[in-house]
Amino acid sequence: MINTKELKSFLDEKADQYNNIDFIGDDPIQMPHRFSLRQDIEIVAFLVATISWGNRKSIIRSAEKILEIMGNSPYEFIMNYSENDLKSIQEKSIHRTFNGQDFIYFIKQFNKIYRKNTSLEELFILNDSEINFYHAIERFRNQFLDIEKHRSHKHVSSPYKNSSAKRIIMFLRWMVRKDKRGVDFGIWKNIDQKYLSIPLDVHTGNISRKLGLISRTQNDWKTVEELDVVIRKFDKEDPAKYDFALFGLGVTKEWV
Repeated sequence: MINTKELKSFLDEKADQYNNIDFIGDDPIQMPHRFSLRQDIEIVAFLVATISWGNRKSIIRSAEKILEIMGNSPYEFIMNYSENDLKSIQEKSIHRTFNGQDFIYFIKQFNKIYRKNTSLEELFILNDSEINFYHAIERFRNQFLDIEKHRSHKHVSSPYKNSSAKRIIMFLRWMVRKDKRGVDFGIWKNIDQKYLSIPLDVHTGNISRKLGLISRTQNDWKTVEELDVVIRKFDKEDPAKYDFALFGLGVTKEWV
């Protein structure tokens, strides 16, 4: 039986330890931190989150490549690119299975979205009865992706297919969480952070199981919701802060 009080105290301590500006230097979140324009931050954060699998240094190198292609002015590039710009990207290697074709697809979809919306936030607004982003992510997918199937669709996960949607959940944490630590941006003012979940991957999943936070063996959406139940009891107003604790424990291998 878990000693809930001690576990909460331990995770609060670790969340506090890892949620600080020093965290940025080694993490891909440093890329959107280079920008101040809301749209630039959103675009870079979404692209960086999308390619966030594998070694963090490798992700940062690939993100540098993306920024260079966009002339370090993401929103301006998205809204004013030429066909020649896209042709030059076509055969480029970006990051693992995210290739030039995928990047072009995302550029075009961003252009379509920003011609109708001032912010990606508008595509993630929760309805009154919703307690997490299960339906909101699917609504976003339906607006961001074309109806016609494309190879790039695999890079935008679907909770409706029981995916943990780790990359989108991480992106949402960056955009929604509001504190004064300097890591998360908190630039979206119309979505409450109490609805955020933990970005669930191999590392956070394994740590969560070792700590007895979850019992399911798969890292899927059902497990995201199982973890939600526990962390929201620990802090119902800011449950996603425990991502810092779980991720930090995994990276440092402090809890093995």
